[in-house]
Amino acid sequence: MGQSPKAAERAVAVAAAAADPARRPRSSFGPLAGVRVADFCWMGVGACATRILGDFGAEVIRIEDRNRLDMPRVLPIYKGAGARNYGEGDPDPDPNAGGLFNNYNRNKLGVTINMRDPRGRALCERLIASSSVVTENFAPGVMERWGLTYDYIRTLTPNPIMARMSGFGHSGPHADFKSYGPVVQAVSGLSFISGLPGREPSGWGLSYMDNMAAFYNGAALLMAIYHRNQTGEGTEIDVSAIEAGINLLGPILLDVTVNGRRTKDDPNYPLGNRVEYPNAAPHGVYPVRGEDRWIAISVFDEAGWAALVAELGNPDWAGEARFATQARRFEHQDALDALVGEATATRERYDLMHRLQARGVAAAVVQTPEDVNEHDPQLAQSGVFFDLDHPVIGRARFEGTPIRFSKTTQDYWRSAPLLGEDNHYVFTELLGLSEDEYQTYAAEGVI
Repeated sequence: MGQSPKAAERAVAVAAAAADPARRPRSSFGPLAGVRVADFCWMGVGACATRILGDFGAEVIRIEDRNRLDMPRVLPIYKGAGARNYGEGDPDPDPNAGGLFNNYNRNKLGVTINMRDPRGRALCERLIASSSVVTENFAPGVMERWGLTYDYIRTLTPNPIMARMSGFGHSGPHADFKSYGPVVQAVSGLSFISGLPGREPSGWGLSYMDNMAAFYNGAALLMAIYHRNQTGEGTEIDVSAIEAGINLLGPILLDVTVNGRRTKDDPNYPLGNRVEYPNAAPHGVYPVRGEDRWIAISVFDEAGWAALVAELGNPDWAGEARFATQARRFEHQDALDALVGEATATRERYDLMHRLQARGVAAAVVQTPEDVNEHDPQLAQSGVFFDLDHPVIGRARFEGTPIRFSKTTQDYWRSAPLLGEDNHYVFTELLGLSEDEYQTYAAEGVI
């Protein structure tokens, strides 16, 4: 049975990319040059962590399964395709066009291995043996079923680092539970403190903890690499995304343990856009001219209040007794917010922001993704966004690692790998398969 036209077209794209000299693997520079990572990570919490390693010189070889694609490869986030919900995408999506995958996996090589085939399993072990770091964020038990425990990996490569990243960690009564970012946020308590006062928890609108836990994972990997450089000793890392989420609850946990307070017992909790201390009013997000356009304004003292009132044209309501002091304004925030919103609704957002800032009022436009990407002068000068060419989607913009050093620079050398793009290079040049072996493995679905 031959390939479908789409599959044949995609195979041609992969072959062309693999033959492109500009995409051929090369020696990296940076503090992690010489570190090879056998990367089983998928989704965001793992892939984002290993992206950090790749940005700074590590050779990250991403291991995938052709028969179970990484979800970011097929999520309906495609350049030029417009907004779509999950489930509304192409029933036969191009796995090389997924925007989320391409964002998470730059600077990595990509191979495919069928771990259900003993030959694939053996090939995987050869790759691990040639690496010094192994990373994974599967559901607990997957690596064990493959026999790839830390003790076994230590027999394949000396002093390895193995980073395991999961929702609940790999020990304890919940270790076998599966999770994604929204589940992690709920279990860690982050969802409970979100939303508006008097309303149900709202969640966070995205898999926030996939990215936050990834930074903890990246830091753990860097510490382990540093420790091995100092001592020669490898280590096994176990990062729980839920425990990482709990680290973001510090002030709330302190309030509970010290003051005996429960957020849902207070009608003013969660705080939403407001602040509890010091008294600040108005303190929130207010409408401006245009559809779904907003400005954040914070007033902490009488000088700020006088400046805001002057910019708003000294409306009559500003002189009412209920707004006479900061304490009284804080007491009547609901009414004040409504009146400020009416006054800002006809104003142009950036003009109002600059005018308020010139008067000494803390104010900032609530920027859309387009604003951040295309118009913010601070981000433009910092170079946090950059373009990379991609064989399928063309030139696209990505967010960089938001760290700058006086000497060290990130090496953004290639966009994300197409599915199996680096099979020939990795399996023949790095692992030593003969051309005949390689072609047989490819034809029989081992790779």
